[in-house]
Amino acid sequence: MSRRIDPEHDEWVRGVVDRYQGPLTLYAARLLRDQEAARDVVQETFLKLCAADRAVIEGHAAEWLFTVCRNRALDVLRKEQRMSPLREDHVRRCFSSDPAPLDIVERQELGHRVLELLETLPPNQREVLRLKFQNGFSYQEISRISGHSISNVGYLIHAGIKTLRGYLFEGQTQPARARV
Repeated sequence: MSRRIDPEHDEWVRGVVDRYQGPLTLYAARLLRDQEAARDVVQETFLKLCAADRAVIEGHAAEWLFTVCRNRALDVLRKEQRMSPLREDHVRRCFSSDPAPLDIVERQELGHRVLELLETLPPNQREVLRLKFQNGFSYQEISRISGHSISNVGYLIHAGIKTLRGYLFEGQTQPARARV
């Protein structure tokens, strides 16, 4: 199937790729727990973007991209049934370099602890928490990306935060690592 050359469409696609390549790769890597597989999934997502009608996607490109990426990642997981732990270089990218030097170590330790505890949550809670707090999506956008109802997204976020807060500040003991 050949597409007519449209410089305006190509420029739009380049802009979308520049804006979302990093966040999509991080999202896919967290779902797949495999950086190379994540890059492949993101590349396939952008190939679908190239073939898609701009008018259908424009205005909600982030939601469309994350949905396509998620669906492809879930296909890969179903096919390969494999997961690997989050690597240290992924964890470091989650932190801003803006804090004062004395606060960096404490913040990193807390961040590492939160990410470790996040892994003990059920997969659906982990996913919605990441979409909300690492990618900034609204409940409605998370609902469309994940397929959960908006009220269920709210419940999952509330339950996940409550559990993490209990582990961090109220001395609750964490369960054995969640099965995935």
